[in-house]
Amino acid sequence: MIKRPLVNNQIRAPQVRVVDQTGKQLGIFRLEEALRIARERNLDLIQITEKVEPPVCKIIDYGKYLYWLQKKERGAKKSSQIKGIRLGFNISLYDLETRAHQAEKFLKKGNKVKVEMRLRGREKALGEFAKGKINQFLEILEKLIPIKTERELKREPRGFTMIISKK
Repeated sequence: MIKRPLVNNQIRAPQVRVVDQTGKQLGIFRLEEALRIARERNLDLIQITEKVEPPVCKIIDYGKYLYWLQKKERGAKKSSQIKGIRLGFNISLYDLETRAHQAEKFLKKGNKVKVEMRLRGREKALGEFAKGKINQFLEILEKLIPIKTERELKREPRGFTMIISKK
């Protein structure tokens, strides 16, 4: 949720630094003078930041500015990461459930999850048992949250990996 900036008569600072819609600095004005300039251009005076003295205000259409903020926020959300869940060969049912809950948290935040099972030594010969453990993990996770497979279960030199995401 975006925080709505102060606009026009909501601004309380006696003086403001004014920037126009092209980004050009117009200078420091009294608030009344800045509001008059904005009204002459049929635009709004929006307080961009209050962290500096005097606060920075921009002359721009309020609706366009809110749209730009929402678009910026959506762009930030889309950058999802790949989080890893590593399963052991002899993992217990309780630990599978714990890892499934952790994967659920990652998926709810919009991240993808890379499920991997490392196989060492003689474990490499028992690939079907390892696949069964991963499928058991996926069944537990499916009960918690609907998932889709981004990359199928793949045999690699050191074990199995797959990537899943939220439906």
